[in-house]
Amino acid sequence: MLPFTSIGEAEAALGRNLTAVEGVWFQYSAGMHDFWLYAHNIVFLLLVYSVAPLPVALAELKRPKAIHKYKLQPKVHVPVADVLKCYKNVVKTFLFAVGPLQLVSFPTIKLVGIRTGLPLPSVWEAAAQLAVYFVVEDYFNYWLHRALHSRWGYDHIHRVHHEFSAPVGFAAPYAHWAEVLILGFPAFLGPAIAPCHILVFWLWFVLRHVEAIETHCGYDFPQTPTKYIPFYGGAEYHDYHHYVGGRSHSNFASVFTYCDYIYGTDKGYRYQKGQLAMLKEQEEAKNQNGETNGMWEKYD
Repeated sequence: MLPFTSIGEAEAALGRNLTAVEGVWFQYSAGMHDFWLYAHNIVFLLLVYSVAPLPVALAELKRPKAIHKYKLQPKVHVPVADVLKCYKNVVKTFLFAVGPLQLVSFPTIKLVGIRTGLPLPSVWEAAAQLAVYFVVEDYFNYWLHRALHSRWGYDHIHRVHHEFSAPVGFAAPYAHWAEVLILGFPAFLGPAIAPCHILVFWLWFVLRHVEAIETHCGYDFPQTPTKYIPFYGGAEYHDYHHYVGGRSHSNFASVFTYCDYIYGTDKGYRYQKGQLAMLKEQEEAKNQNGETNGMWEKYD
């Protein structure tokens, strides 16, 4: 809750006029307790989860042939009934596991310094904080994810997430409730190290959620903007992890690829990709010589 009763008081305290965005924020948050501002996070997660996977899902239903050439595992079709079941399970996990945890963690959020007041952070400050959060989350998520591929971790927890050997966007957060909580810890660690404004906090979780959905979409679209991010894994990189499944000791990274490269857990992926590239070259050479072959398919 802002400690000002009017915009005039806020401007006097800051020694300047409020920006347009700060004015909107004042009008929205001035009379709202910080607890309810923090509680917005679960609403945003549910909204993003419900909306972000829809474009690809609708394209699969309405125009499957138009995007089929970008499908990473073209022989696998996930029934609509399975996707709906997945959606219901994820919503239940959000409501009965993630939601309560976020609400009871409110004192911790206040303790580490997540603020709701004025002034709002600059674009550069917010961008720097988000960059830190992505790097911190990626590093610690790597080790926790790798631990979940131990025999006990996989059999008792992580196997649920790997029920989708060919992932879809709606399956990004589909997992055992314990895994959702375990892998949620690195997401909070960044803001704890470099505290931010609640708006940046919201944006961080929205972006991380969108990234996870894009990574699990099951398609390698050539014009995806994330392809221009250095060391970014993306859908193809993570799809291999699901394709290999419980036997996978490769591609544990959640966002970037540097941990897998440094610790040697991308060797299987790089070998597979090299083999596929070689097969593609051979097929192109045969086609140039007039020979007829079947379509080359990834992971065939």
